[in-house]
Amino acid sequence: MKKYTSLFAVALLSGATTLGAYKLVFDENNTFSKSENTVSVAPQSYMKTVGLGAENIDFVDAADKAVHSVVHVKNVSYRTVSNPILEYYYGYRGGQQQEQIGTGSGVIISEDGYIVTNNHVIKAAQDIEITLNNGKSYKAKLIGTDEKMDISLLKIDADEKLPYSTFADSDNVKVGEWVLAVGNPYNLNSTVTAGIVSAKARNLDTSGLQSFIQTDAVVNPGNSGGALVNTRGELIGINTMISSNTGSYVGYSFAVPSNITRKIIEDILEYGMVQRGMLGVQGAELNGTISKELGLKTSEGFYIGDVTKNSGAQKAGLKKGDVIIKIDNKAINTFADLNGYINTKRPSDQVKVTILRDEKMMVATVTLSKNDIVQTKFKGMELENLTSADRQKLQINSGVKITSIENPRLAQFKSELTGAVILKINTIPVTDMEQVNKLINSKQESEAIQLEIMTNSRQIVRIII
Repeated sequence: MKKYTSLFAVALLSGATTLGAYKLVFDENNTFSKSENTVSVAPQSYMKTVGLGAENIDFVDAADKAVHSVVHVKNVSYRTVSNPILEYYYGYRGGQQQEQIGTGSGVIISEDGYIVTNNHVIKAAQDIEITLNNGKSYKAKLIGTDEKMDISLLKIDADEKLPYSTFADSDNVKVGEWVLAVGNPYNLNSTVTAGIVSAKARNLDTSGLQSFIQTDAVVNPGNSGGALVNTRGELIGINTMISSNTGSYVGYSFAVPSNITRKIIEDILEYGMVQRGMLGVQGAELNGTISKELGLKTSEGFYIGDVTKNSGAQKAGLKKGDVIIKIDNKAINTFADLNGYINTKRPSDQVKVTILRDEKMMVATVTLSKNDIVQTKFKGMELENLTSADRQKLQINSGVKITSIENPRLAQFKSELTGAVILKINTIPVTDMEQVNKLINSKQESEAIQLEIMTNSRQIVRIII
């Protein structure tokens, strides 16, 4: 009996010890359980408290506002189709007119019928037809376009005041914010999809815009020119493209920010063309590797490798070696940040540029230059835009002129290259200095680049420097 009593006492003591240890380690009221070595588990009510779930966001009002201001855009063009068999055997000349139709989306931005869409939606159109969400159709007139930024402005004369989208400040858009994409994919009118902002100031190395809003809201062919709106139904972007090998949605899409879109529209209405301002710097966005190579302590910002002659940056005292960390109140971490903000400004606008020079903060007020009067240096060559006389004389529509040669490797060709025209950089056709500056800023100085050049003797040569 004593034996069993002893065993029972040992078992009871062991159980008490185990229970005490459990309470000591895991009891939520015990100090040890709150040490930084334990995993914190959110209470069941956490999601409802902070409101992160989609179930806490009402998309209905935003969708209702957006669908009535988004329109279907029909692009009609005509081409002559010939029959080579008839031409060969019967000498038939003429051919038949064949209608070609393209479709996309647009956004009404005023009650009197101004509509913004993508340039590629209406490019080469001979007739443009707009269909409203209520089914009414109107012929549209092209007011103006900006091919670089892929934005066009249309106008319809409706017999009623139209619902329209209001512009939000795209600089205030946050990564992770809920958004709606509204458009007409595959001719399915008034389609609404939801997602979040995946990234801002996304650089896709296009020849035009380099500051897209990236979202995971579903966008497909036909959505181009449609609206990207916030949960209040305000316009934050114009859906413009997807990145896909198949041409269909694969997880992310891109929109032209509303601030850039609005500036383009205002320029077209006021000046008849887009006014482009230029800061006048070339360089590279910093990261850990580049900062180490340059001996810099900071790894964020835009490093100035060269300043354009006669530009606002040069006149304001910016120089090689400065690091731009902010323009006005906009933090600058990438070239896309810099380019996207400057694209909302015009020549003669002033911006406050915060730079880091010799580990000291400085602020310079820069008056933006007009984009067609500046020069830049590239690989030991000084470049400038072609004049109208140059284009007429050379019978070309695009390219940039080499005004001087300082690169020792090109010294023996100096007479032939001075005054020559760069037509392509790395197989990309060169349009003007704006595009060249973007290409320069996206490359490292040490990176080899192929140039296609029309020499003074009108020969086309290719060199690698």
